[in-house]
Amino acid sequence: MPRYYVGVDIGGTFTDIVVFDSISEDVRVLKVPSTPANPEEAVVGALRDLNIDLSDVALLNHATTVATNALLTRSGLPRTALVTNKGFRDVLEIGRQRRPEIYNIWFTKPIPLVPRKYRLGIGGRVLADGSVKEEIPEEDLQRIRKFLLRNRVESVAISLLNSYANPAHEMKVKEGLSGCCRYIFTSYEVNPEYREYERTSTTVVNAVLAPIVSSYLDRFVEKIRGLGIEAPVYVMTSNGGLNTVQHASMLPISIIESGPAAGVLASAFLAHSMGLGNAMTFDMGGTTAKAGSIVEGKPDVAYEFEAAGKTHSGRSIKGSGYAVRFPFIDLAEVSAGGGTVAWVDEAGSLRVGPRSAGADPGPAAYGRGGTEPTVTDANVVLGRLNQRYLLGGRMAIYADLAERALESVGRAIGLDAVETAKGIIRLIDNAMAKAISIVSVERGRDPRSFPMIAFGGAGPLHACDLAEEMGMRNIVVPEHPGLFSAYGLLTVDVTRLYTAPVFERDLSRVVEELGRNAREDLGRDGFRDVHVDYLVDMRYRGQSYEITVEYGDGSSLREKFESEHRRMYGYTSEDPVEIVGAKAVARAEVPKIALRMRRPHGGSPSPSSSRTAYISGRFIDTPVYVREELSPGMRGSGPAIIEEYDSTTVVNDGWSWEIDGLFNIVMRR
Repeated sequence: MPRYYVGVDIGGTFTDIVVFDSISEDVRVLKVPSTPANPEEAVVGALRDLNIDLSDVALLNHATTVATNALLTRSGLPRTALVTNKGFRDVLEIGRQRRPEIYNIWFTKPIPLVPRKYRLGIGGRVLADGSVKEEIPEEDLQRIRKFLLRNRVESVAISLLNSYANPAHEMKVKEGLSGCCRYIFTSYEVNPEYREYERTSTTVVNAVLAPIVSSYLDRFVEKIRGLGIEAPVYVMTSNGGLNTVQHASMLPISIIESGPAAGVLASAFLAHSMGLGNAMTFDMGGTTAKAGSIVEGKPDVAYEFEAAGKTHSGRSIKGSGYAVRFPFIDLAEVSAGGGTVAWVDEAGSLRVGPRSAGADPGPAAYGRGGTEPTVTDANVVLGRLNQRYLLGGRMAIYADLAERALESVGRAIGLDAVETAKGIIRLIDNAMAKAISIVSVERGRDPRSFPMIAFGGAGPLHACDLAEEMGMRNIVVPEHPGLFSAYGLLTVDVTRLYTAPVFERDLSRVVEELGRNAREDLGRDGFRDVHVDYLVDMRYRGQSYEITVEYGDGSSLREKFESEHRRMYGYTSEDPVEIVGAKAVARAEVPKIALRMRRPHGGSPSPSSSRTAYISGRFIDTPVYVREELSPGMRGSGPAIIEEYDSTTVVNDGWSWEIDGLFNIVMRR
């Protein structure tokens, strides 16, 4: 029986591998630099280095940024066309009246993913009630077909008015265009909900990404099979579940926020194992830092986002990206990672971010040609990070290069390397505190009552500073925090979302149909034991936007809606309530990692060394512990540094630390 469960998380700076041995219940980890040009190459090399029998792999779960990167860089995008009703081909460009920079008269909207030449109008009209007013002219279909063939269009998005109420015309267009393009998507299949701009934009993004994502996943699977791994391969989706490679290839919008979701799901899994109902999550990697929240065991979920959009202090800027209507784990994200670059602006002020040194060349301390100072370089110079090596000695660190990079920036503002490094740490901590505030204070949650789960390669390094800033008193640093997102890939099930409009339709019939479709769809992929949860989108009649609540048995929907409305907006109304749409979240179980509880042995830990480090606002001779040498029950107090293979934890003065039975570092203020 296959024994190994593998999680692979490809990030912008590092690629993380976690392997769970189901027989010994041991966990093996490996962290290697990413290979951005060919992301799968880092995975292949890492799997070979693990020295396990790859034919004994039971399953492989994968998170990737390939979809996000394609939209951010807009490089290599396939030639894509949009077919819509005559007179409506500019809906993609008009969008919504949202100005991301309201006082910037030079602001320009994101360039449409489909140029106007390739936005094609077609006759025919379906009304809002689903009735057909005008049939599609056959000559229009033939004209569009010839255009697609002549211009060698690779992918097509079809989005017609009111197709959520009656998809007959979209299906007819798809059938009429079959054979002239490899990829053809209808909005009814991708996002059968009302609001034509969001539905059209979502379908277009899906059509643009499909050739890129499917090509990448084909290469990835081919490389994996070449290693002798015949196990199922699943891909992490934005909503916190897994899906098959085939499904992800045809619905690439589902994996745009693939990587960040895994860390939050791992946190929810760990919180449940520790008996914690609520927690704040803090994930700081090489490029960004992300904050999320878990309330009553569930992470925050949003149902629409702007792909490749801009953020400001952790908030998504509306109108700056491409609207995508698909559920995703709701996070506040800032450009604050180990590779974030420090610089001096025109006014002579020290700034940090948003640019990152990435994996190539990376921070100056990595010795790979980077010359710009980064957050990692600041932590090295301040003694907070090991000044000789990382990754258990696999990766050399050059403190002199880090110091030289910091001096190059500090010289412009009259500071030496050490003072510049202090400024960088203060600035980056301030930016990350804003992200935590967004998912706590701004949502009516008191962060002081939440423990923080800190992970990512750099998360435990800054966790105490952030907790003090936010008034938080408890921090949990999981085992292997630098690979925690990859770990999270092994804690979730296959999950798919199905949606349908309701309005005047009978809700119970809509829900029944969604559940039947979900079970049939997952059944075709070989999943038999499928659990389905239902949600409904509700609003007061006349409102512009809806609130999503759990359907349950259909009772007390108004009470649920008004309770959530009061929480979000502070009031309720006597106005009639209408149900706009329904959602079915279907889950099929796959094997998962198991947490092993160790018996506390206690004993007094002995530091492996000490070094002068900048902690709690001063330089102090600090004991350094090796986490792999600690055992459950061991405890100590700050200031202290706990180093491990994939991360470093800084324990501030005034904090205690203890290793619990799950090998977490639990810090208390």
